[in-house]
Amino acid sequence: MGFKCGIVGLPNVGKSTLFNALTASKNAQAANFPFCTIDPNIGIVDVPDERLDKLSALSKSKKKIFTNITFVDIAGLVKGASKGEGLGNKFLSHIREVDAIIHLVRCFDSSEITHVSSEINPLNDLETIKTEILLSDIDIIQKKLEKNKKKLLSPKEIQILEKKLESLNKNEEHINFFDGEESKVLNHLGLLSVKPKIIVCNVDEENLSSGNKYTESVKNKFSNEKIVVICADIEDQITGLEPEERETFMKDIGLNKTGLNKLIREGYDLLNLDTYFTSGPEESRAWTVKKNTLAPQAAAVIHTDFEKNFIRAEAVSCEDFIKYGSSEKCKENGKLRIEGKDYIVKDGDVLFFRVNPWP
Repeated sequence: MGFKCGIVGLPNVGKSTLFNALTASKNAQAANFPFCTIDPNIGIVDVPDERLDKLSALSKSKKKIFTNITFVDIAGLVKGASKGEGLGNKFLSHIREVDAIIHLVRCFDSSEITHVSSEINPLNDLETIKTEILLSDIDIIQKKLEKNKKKLLSPKEIQILEKKLESLNKNEEHINFFDGEESKVLNHLGLLSVKPKIIVCNVDEENLSSGNKYTESVKNKFSNEKIVVICADIEDQITGLEPEERETFMKDIGLNKTGLNKLIREGYDLLNLDTYFTSGPEESRAWTVKKNTLAPQAAAVIHTDFEKNFIRAEAVSCEDFIKYGSSEKCKENGKLRIEGKDYIVKDGDVLFFRVNPWP
């Protein structure tokens, strides 16, 4: 599995168009009126990886299984959603289990597409998103504390929640001094304000390469944030093309990477994720783990019993596997390593786990 990403933004900023493009579907309705998305749209897409393609070909695998990303598109937020404006904010519950959030803002002018605020101002839009997310989280914490009449929370949990509530009331999205226990308590509540985010600027084709005044204002204001500039309409067009046509089209417009590839790269970096591989005649597969994951925990991604029954891992870099063509050839050339329980898995490792049998 890869990671799960929610898409939030004001109405009519291109959320559904982007969702359809990223997931190569038409599941989300895209129209020129606010709140055309009511129910959440969920799409799962493979993470393209040329390394897996090569491994699968060399191993003559019967199956090739990519890791994946789940995108969740929800209804548009408006100012005052916490008080019931627009469709309210109840639908934010659909993204409380995601790993990261895309904050999508409109960065293009068009007289044909209405803006809920009648003004193109991505900074104001981002402030609206932030405010409504904070207010939603405040409501959740307050209700949790109010329901503690039966003393279900420990003194430590109460202290953590009260500290977070205080920071939210000060308009603070993050508290950087959380320890492991604090993070565990807050993540259990599904608070959106503590989730990593990627700001996505949706521009028109004309400004895709160079950006515009709107994207510059976002980059200047949020210089420490992950920011991706895309054109949702272009992404939607790319999705409908055959691979050869797609390559030609992207070359013609000067586009090196699709929006999906940009988001994958930034998402993996934001969440500190790595990919390792398993490869053989039956299947070649990509697996996603956190950076600095130890070999037994990496094995547990395949099967939970692999961790407690772990013996060792035979490891080779993807580059060496591709260079020599097989694990046997890598072993002959001294590139296959035997690693124990303390081995930290690296991005691009091809791993063969040895485990004790279990009932």
